[in-house]
Amino acid sequence: MRPRGMLILPALLVFLAAPAWAQGAKRLLVVGEAKGYQHDAITAAMVTLHDLGRSSGRWETTFRTDCRNITKKPLKYQVKNLNDFDAVAFYTDGDLSMDDSQKADLLSFVRDDGKGFVGIHSAAITFPSWPEYANLLGGVFDGHPWGQFEAPLVVEDAGFPGMASLSPRFSLRDEIYQIKGFSRARSRVLLSLDASKLDLKAKGVRAGRAEFPVIWAHTYGKGRVLYNGLGHRDEVWDNPAIRAMWTQHVLWAMGLVPGDGPAR
Repeated sequence: MRPRGMLILPALLVFLAAPAWAQGAKRLLVVGEAKGYQHDAITAAMVTLHDLGRSSGRWETTFRTDCRNITKKPLKYQVKNLNDFDAVAFYTDGDLSMDDSQKADLLSFVRDDGKGFVGIHSAAITFPSWPEYANLLGGVFDGHPWGQFEAPLVVEDAGFPGMASLSPRFSLRDEIYQIKGFSRARSRVLLSLDASKLDLKAKGVRAGRAEFPVIWAHTYGKGRVLYNGLGHRDEVWDNPAIRAMWTQHVLWAMGLVPGDGPAR
């Protein structure tokens, strides 16, 4: 297991510069603000995304535990804003500290500027009262009836970037969300729970629910959106196949590898 000696403090900006050989790298902003349940694995996710960008030489990573950078307005002290990034990743929950102007800028960043947005795990329980965020993401949290369990997973689209690194069918100990407001007509399902192996009578499972998407992708205006529901547990971020998947997911979100999804 790789070391994680990072201490993440609220409102702390940590910028890790890429080596000289990666001067043409793209830029990824990872936001780990929690306004509800605090996921300890946010640290593991941040470290992983930094490591993958650095080892591949394809992107630099900026970390924040607040939403200060989510704006197109100039910021003091040369702090970067959305115009400086190629993709934004949220491992967040609750109503984040963003005003209406910032919300509009985030949507425009993807829809109009053609940039990327990646939702990680609890991004699905972020902004529960903001409908356009739900539309951007493609679906929202509707409980986790099985808690943390050996999730039976099925790769539905091995042709999408990163998915070929996973076995066609496998189990992974993690916490998987039940999702509402999701439509296959509007998003490309990449990974799902195998409903035939689930306890569909467990408390909290919605009556009549027959499908449980876990990873999906779509376009949003000119930009690209990917949601990956894995990653509640630190160990998931150490899995070599998951790490290989994440490298390609980020590259897709940045428009560096092809893999079109339905338009929203």
